[in-house]
Amino acid sequence: MSDQALLAMLERFHSARILVLGDVMLDRYVYGSVERISPEAPIPVLTVDREYDMPGGAANVARNVASLGAHAVVVGVVGDDIWAKDLQTQLTLLSTIEARLITDRARPTTRKTRFITARQQILRADREQSAALSDTVAERVLIKYREALADADVVILSDYAKGVLSDWVTRAAIDAARKAGKPVIVDPKGRGFEKYAGATVLTPNRQELELAFGHPCTTDEQIVLGARRFIDQGICETMVVTRGAQGMSVVGAGGSPAHMPANAREVFDVSGAGDTAVAALSLGLATGGKTADAARLANVAAGLVVAKLGTASVSAGEIVAAVTQFDGRIDHGKLFTLDHVTQLARSWRAQGLKVAFTNGCFDLLHTGHLSLLEQARRAADRLIVGLNSDLSVRRLKGAGRPVQGEVVRATILASLKPVDAVIIFSEDTPANLIESLLPDVLVKGADYALENVVGAEIVTKRGGRVLLVDLVSGQSTTGTLARVAAATAP
Repeated sequence: MSDQALLAMLERFHSARILVLGDVMLDRYVYGSVERISPEAPIPVLTVDREYDMPGGAANVARNVASLGAHAVVVGVVGDDIWAKDLQTQLTLLSTIEARLITDRARPTTRKTRFITARQQILRADREQSAALSDTVAERVLIKYREALADADVVILSDYAKGVLSDWVTRAAIDAARKAGKPVIVDPKGRGFEKYAGATVLTPNRQELELAFGHPCTTDEQIVLGARRFIDQGICETMVVTRGAQGMSVVGAGGSPAHMPANAREVFDVSGAGDTAVAALSLGLATGGKTADAARLANVAAGLVVAKLGTASVSAGEIVAAVTQFDGRIDHGKLFTLDHVTQLARSWRAQGLKVAFTNGCFDLLHTGHLSLLEQARRAADRLIVGLNSDLSVRRLKGAGRPVQGEVVRATILASLKPVDAVIIFSEDTPANLIESLLPDVLVKGADYALENVVGAEIVTKRGGRVLLVDLVSGQSTTGTLARVAAATAP
């Protein structure tokens, strides 16, 4: 699959709707420093600096679907506790996730607490109950699942062996999906795969395949032999095996298997990498891609996420940047990851060039945008543009925005002469991006007051300046959409 075909697949992500059923959980991260050993026992003492919570398990799969620009519906079970409320709050922050969670007072919300120092986990503490759901709760889960099934393009069963995907719930979920004509992707868990019979794609890691197969699965040949055992049994049509540092293998009933090398340059944390891979794979299939092509997309996404610390996610923009080759020349491609664009800015400054930065949603590009970019470029020797991701735009602008996905918006920006580099960011503000790039000139429209410009203090503190440029009257995406709506109204 060519990079252009992969990018075309990414452009369609915003139209996809994915249904996730499985074990939702809350991931808590506790960060600190270790400077001494406890006098009570030979253990390190962690001085806590900060802590935060993230959606985990099936909830993290939904988060990854949303981060890639699509819509996710997640069905799962939580306890009647503060952790359930925390997880609901985390999911509410993502406007393209619908959380349809069932409360089971007989079990706690599954949560994993990781203690981290110097970018390394030193301990994980789990609170969970892994017994199968009661028949009453399981039936409530299936009711929620069936209600959401009609609108789904693809179903993901995210099994963490915490009790939601019991044999009969799994069987009922797969049967309902296949009857409705929906592909089913299963991220499996356990010593056998029999309960997943009828799945479209199974995505075990190498160790899970080896455990279920009962024989070593180290070489390409062994992986293929193990995968085809289950394909021949009707467990799935295709198996996508994640193999850590060895990448990913795609094995079908016929044809040649595909073995893809890993894309990660540096591994910091593998937490949630499988969630990212299955989310990207599902979106590739939902937008019409072949399994091998969708797997390549998943392989790139997984390679990006393991370079991040914590239960992370990736955006479509990061994948775009990752498949765009970089050799330091500004005319070789203008879409960059944070590492690459930081390197680029540093290189320009070393040459004595001044670097300007501006940011925005740039949805439905108009003459006001062009004027802003031209004025920004004239203020320095090079211009870097920060582009809000689809998820970020939805949080800022509401439902129905952006009109164009981040891949399209980034591609258009990169084609403009005043623009030297484009980077997509997922936060609501570009503060972290500005902190990394340290531009010489920060450019915003004159409708901003200086004290309200995000990053102004960062830039001026190091001797840079903030430039408020003139705007073109009457030009805005919101205004354009209003005029279109008025013109097409009955």
